[in-house]
Amino acid sequence: RLGASGHEVVGGIMTLGRAEDAPSVAAAREVAAQLGIPLHVCDLQAAWKAEVTDYLRAEYLAARTPNPCVRCNERVKFGCFPRWAFAELGCDAFATGHYARLAEGRLERGVDRAKDQSYFLYRIPADVRRRTIFPLGELTKSEVRELARAAGFKAADRRDSQDFCGGDPMAYVGAEDREGDIVTVEGKVLGRHRGFWHYTLGKRKGLGIGGGTPYYVVALDAVRNRVVVAFKEATVRREFAVTAPVWHEQGPDPSEPLAVKVRSAGEPKGPVFVDGNRVRCPEGLTGVAPGQSAVFYRGDTVVGGGIIAPMS
Repeated sequence: RLGASGHEVVGGIMTLGRAEDAPSVAAAREVAAQLGIPLHVCDLQAAWKAEVTDYLRAEYLAARTPNPCVRCNERVKFGCFPRWAFAELGCDAFATGHYARLAEGRLERGVDRAKDQSYFLYRIPADVRRRTIFPLGELTKSEVRELARAAGFKAADRRDSQDFCGGDPMAYVGAEDREGDIVTVEGKVLGRHRGFWHYTLGKRKGLGIGGGTPYYVVALDAVRNRVVVAFKEATVRREFAVTAPVWHEQGPDPSEPLAVKVRSAGEPKGPVFVDGNRVRCPEGLTGVAPGQSAVFYRGDTVVGGGIIAPMS
């Protein structure tokens, strides 16, 4: 069937061997039937385990804070899935409901800043990005819901999906609790924890070490099973490194001021300056956690990014 843009449209959905896949597939079949298009199902359970859940477990147990959504987008959702559509279904393009934009091949932030997903998409392979369409990138979520209601879709009022399948990443870690000390950078013991992998750098709430001036997690010691805390000023970084950088064009000029996001929430912050794999933050930056992604922006355009390296 020809869509509004003139494309011949077929539907595709991937399954990952999870309990929640069945209702998602049923809902997709209902929408496909309403649109009068075929729906094809791609089983990516093996890829999901090898590329995402095994990686997630290894990273947490190595005292890093992985981002499963970035990993899944790179390796599965925009890796195996579209290549299956290209090879098996003969598709020329791959359209998804992500809130991001593509302008002449450049990845840009979605118009709806509250829903913008460009942070999670910076690592999608270039060959796939060139054949991807983001039809929702110019719309807000409320506008999308209105269009869906006008078309009579039951999904118009469905609740928003949650990061990482709406579940607890710790369920994939699968490690038995192992008590250890919560200590200051000087080594003073302030309390106990049930396993360092339950904590992330920058975490403040839920430490269970009393009132007064709040402490923040500033380091995780996998060898001694320790969580190291300090006051807020110790969480500010003025320099850090990234590994496995991905640049959408050539790498940035070291003298060019860029903005960066080190977590998915919030607005990009700057200026920062990138020289190779080193990132300089003259005004200081909080929330810099090894294993998470640092994504760099020039205005609305994604320049590239990398995985935050362990602190040196």
